[in-house]
Amino acid sequence: MGGVCKGDVKVAAADNQPKELDAGALFVLKSEGSWIHCGYHLTTSIVGPALLSLPYAFTFLGWAGGVFCLVIGALVTFYSYNLISRVLEHQAQMGRRHLRFRDMAYDILGPNWGRYFVGPVQFAVCYGAVIGCTILGGQCMKTIYLLYRPDGTMKLYEFVIIFGGLMLILAQMPSFHSLRHINLISLILCLAYSACATMGSIYIGHSSKGPEKSYTLVGDTEDRLFGVFNAISIIATTYGNGILPEIQATLAPPIKGKMFKGLCICYTVVCITFFTVAISGYWAFGNQSDGLVLSNFTVDGKTLIPKWFILMTNAFVILQLSAVGVVYLQPMNEVLEKTLADPKRGQYSPRNVIPRIVSRSLSIIVATTIAAMLPFFADINSVIGAFGILPLDFVLPAVFFNVTFNPSKKSLVFWLNVTIAAVFSILGVVGAVAAVRQISLDAKTYRLFANV
Repeated sequence: MGGVCKGDVKVAAADNQPKELDAGALFVLKSEGSWIHCGYHLTTSIVGPALLSLPYAFTFLGWAGGVFCLVIGALVTFYSYNLISRVLEHQAQMGRRHLRFRDMAYDILGPNWGRYFVGPVQFAVCYGAVIGCTILGGQCMKTIYLLYRPDGTMKLYEFVIIFGGLMLILAQMPSFHSLRHINLISLILCLAYSACATMGSIYIGHSSKGPEKSYTLVGDTEDRLFGVFNAISIIATTYGNGILPEIQATLAPPIKGKMFKGLCICYTVVCITFFTVAISGYWAFGNQSDGLVLSNFTVDGKTLIPKWFILMTNAFVILQLSAVGVVYLQPMNEVLEKTLADPKRGQYSPRNVIPRIVSRSLSIIVATTIAAMLPFFADINSVIGAFGILPLDFVLPAVFFNVTFNPSKKSLVFWLNVTIAAVFSILGVVGAVAAVRQISLDAKTYRLFANV
């Protein structure tokens, strides 16, 4: 592609004159990957353990509403991610290849949008995802521990710290592109634990051990209404990405058409995993589905399926969570590298390696501390979806496309994009209110370092 020089040392500026890359773009967002690698990155960023919350979302929506929202989420996000990709490809052809979401907003919507909205929202989404992964990793470790030591005295925060240690090691991977093999393993793991969750749900649903199935929506009118918006936030978060420009930045030029192929890989996995887990989990447990469907495999300390099966499933989840967490750490790594590293020195020179290790380690330590203090994954999931994922992944792509290509106001594309932006803006606001309301209702159960 005309704007990027071999080795990714330079990128064209707006005036088509070569501009030196900063250390964040040069070291973290290396443009060396293929469309297959892009598919691995996309799958890890989208198909994560948050999908195990889908049966819980169905408890607020019922069968028809749940399946409808799941299908709409798939269609809209696949369409929206393609819009972003097309805009990025167009900007690259114009000599302005953008490697970061905030740079894209800066160029298309103006400096304030990139600096004060997209940048902060993206960092909140990504760092929130890292914290959420750390919490869930600790919870899965505790589940395995209690299977074999029911009277064990270890607390959740101890397992969160252990998982944080794993994240601390993986966080030192030097670039986004260097995660490609880890993310291939992640893709296999998400298929594995989704299959386990589906088979476990079907087994329990057919056995006499399972709960009596009821698909009635519970609660009064107000609770049901806010539950619907809470469920939409959960589903939006499950489909959420928030780092698509950074993933596309890992593609080696020319980039045209490669992202679409990567998205096809990703959404093949999405269709296999999301729908099987959501439908089988809700079928088996109905309105008793927990925030994570794996929690339904144990009732009052008694397992409804063999212990080894629960251990294996949770192990798959723990391993994939570490990959998901590291992927969402990349925007933070890029900023740290841009701030602290010297692009004129080698990536592995002591001048750059020491600040990299220190800053990334501190980033993980802070995330692990927050996760240990506030272990409420389901509520965090809803808040992230409402405040961050809906604007970044549902609203802005349509706006970017209309501003960049200026389609005719009589065209279907223009009005489809306007409709998507308007509807999901409203859902974002209402979903944020519902998420905050849920936190206020649950606040009485919150305790620092709670052993949940």
